[in-house]
Amino acid sequence: MSQLRKHSMLEAGLSVAIGYTVAVVAQMSLYPWFGFDVSLVDNLILAGFFTVISLIRSYYIRRLFNHWHKTGVL
Repeated sequence: MSQLRKHSMLEAGLSVAIGYTVAVVAQMSLYPWFGFDVSLVDNLILAGFFTVISLIRSYYIRRLFNHWHKTGVL
């Protein structure tokens, strides 16, 4: 049985939400080491852009693997 599209989106969304939180904390920790002075708001916005990209990527990779599973490729 394959995973429903709704479940794929939920799983990808949860994964990306956790990733967003980790990214913001990592950025706030790492940027100063590289001489970047980024405000909290700018940090949240930057992480937001990468989060949207990650959500789209995760969803389509999941759908691709489900397609391969259905067609017997995997």
